Amino acid sequence: MGYNDTIKTDAPDVNPVASAAHREAAGGAGQPHRADLPFPARKEIIMDKKVLIVGGVAGGATAAARLRRLDESARIILFERGEHISFANCGLPYYLGGVIKERDRLLVQTPEAMKRRFNIDVRVRSEVIAVHTGKRAVTIRRPDGEVYEETFDALLLSPGARPIAPPIPGIGGERVFTLRNIPDTDRIQAFIEERNVRRAVVVGGGFIGIEMAENLTRRGIGVTLIEAAPHVLAPFDADMAVHVERELADNGVRLALGDGVESFAEHAEGIDVIMKSGSRATADIVILAIGVTPDTGFLKDSGIALGPRGHILVNERMETNVEGVYAVGDAVEVKHFVLGTQASIPLAGPANRQARVAADNIAGIPSAYRGTQGTSILKIFGMTAAATGANERALKQAGRPFRTVHLHPASHATYYPGASPIALKLIFGDDGRILGAQAFGKDGVDKRIDVIATAMRLGGTVHDLAELELSYAPPFSSAKDPVNMAGFAAQNILRGLTDVWTPDEWEHADPGRIQLVDVRTEAEHRAGAIPGSIHIPVDELRERMDELDPSKPVWVYCQVGARGYTASRILAQAGFQVRNLTGGWKSYSAMQFRPD
Repeated sequence: MGYNDTIKTDAPDVNPVASAAHREAAGGAGQPHRADLPFPARKEIIMDKKVLIVGGVAGGATAAARLRRLDESARIILFERGEHISFANCGLPYYLGGVIKERDRLLVQTPEAMKRRFNIDVRVRSEVIAVHTGKRAVTIRRPDGEVYEETFDALLLSPGARPIAPPIPGIGGERVFTLRNIPDTDRIQAFIEERNVRRAVVVGGGFIGIEMAENLTRRGIGVTLIEAAPHVLAPFDADMAVHVERELADNGVRLALGDGVESFAEHAEGIDVIMKSGSRATADIVILAIGVTPDTGFLKDSGIALGPRGHILVNERMETNVEGVYAVGDAVEVKHFVLGTQASIPLAGPANRQARVAADNIAGIPSAYRGTQGTSILKIFGMTAAATGANERALKQAGRPFRTVHLHPASHATYYPGASPIALKLIFGDDGRILGAQAFGKDGVDKRIDVIATAMRLGGTVHDLAELELSYAPPFSSAKDPVNMAGFAAQNILRGLTDVWTPDEWEHADPGRIQLVDVRTEAEHRAGAIPGSIHIPVDELRERMDELDPSKPVWVYCQVGARGYTASRILAQAGFQVRNLTGGWKSYSAMQFRPD
């Protein structure tokens, strides 16, 4: 086996069905299966089974290659409805924006290469139109329209998802496009070039929508982004999404938030997008990026269980309710790693890992998928947004209690040139368990979210974040890394050393019953302050404490939260009931952003 075929089964809950023989090979009978040892050498079993794979992009292609590495004798047939397999769909907006110059760079793998290296029978332009689990066969339609059947010993479904196109009047017009595959990209590219497009409307503020808005803008096209929800990027909470919205607006993208599309009306000069509010945007082209829905219509009457929105239901082995039939990718429901509930989380990384698990089990190697935590990242012009785990909205819907801290640390030591601020939000439980994190900034966002995501995957707590030993040199970080700082802030809350408040709490508070104190400098206070706040710099607080009423709660704030914490400790030890604004003025002022 090659390096990529090494399996690590470090804990019983990861791979609970590891055999006694495996444990013996790892270090003797009765010894635990070591996490740092490769999967023990196994006797090659000639299975001679016929495996059909439906869908040849991320999940299907990965499963096919993995299965071949595990079983040289299996007959593997991969069906793909389109003309391309294993293409870089995440790169499509960047090709349209001219960042990726060569179209061929989007083609990660070809049918010919799959045949040469892996001896896999790849059949493109071949659509699986039905699955017959009773006789263990599928029906395929060839490009010429001819229909035939193939039987299987094992079946892996990776049909993916298709763009949502709701029944809006005018949605079928020639100026309305979706972006999901290479042909979609070619059509959009040709239309932009042939029609000399100067105005675009992007409908949908998810990842694809924002990537399209950025890349069309980079082409010199004026963009209006319409999002029916109050904020863009559903995985992010409102207090973090506003940073993305400001970056979009600062780069010329017009935002229409909290306003859905009523209809499209094409005319000689372009297309009008009429919104539910009555507002209108005129464009040369419309890109629909509303979301995706599982492409599982062909499974009707197959006996394969589907969820309420058409997703394929699978267990931890990625196996459906039908023995020997597996499913992976955007078309399946998975367990949310944090919430433990069923969820649809269409991401490329999890799809590839699910494919690996399914291939293992088809090959007779017990393997389990432990869930998806939704770790994701997005480029927005010169900035980066990333998230992992659950957000506040999901936790509230699940009835899960949580706490939050906001920080605005620098990407690296501030005395070294080029440091830039990071907006970092950490969500955690009363037990210290990390429930989620979100970040936004110019530099260092990816590694901070990846560290927190790793800690979550390993069952870490905020105390672990505080204790992590991370690499440090001034060009890269600080002696107290932002991840450590998030852990420290959370620890202070859990240990009762401070209590925090958030901007949305102030919106619903009674100002007459609360003493709001700005502990920043005079210059900072003059530059902008929360209305009604008393100004007492933290360095003067001990001497001016008598200006405050000990019988009334005190809510303090500073620029980012650090001086506010110091002030809260001074006041708390003097007998005041005090809370500190987490994230400080930076978090509060960010929430005041409203697009024009």
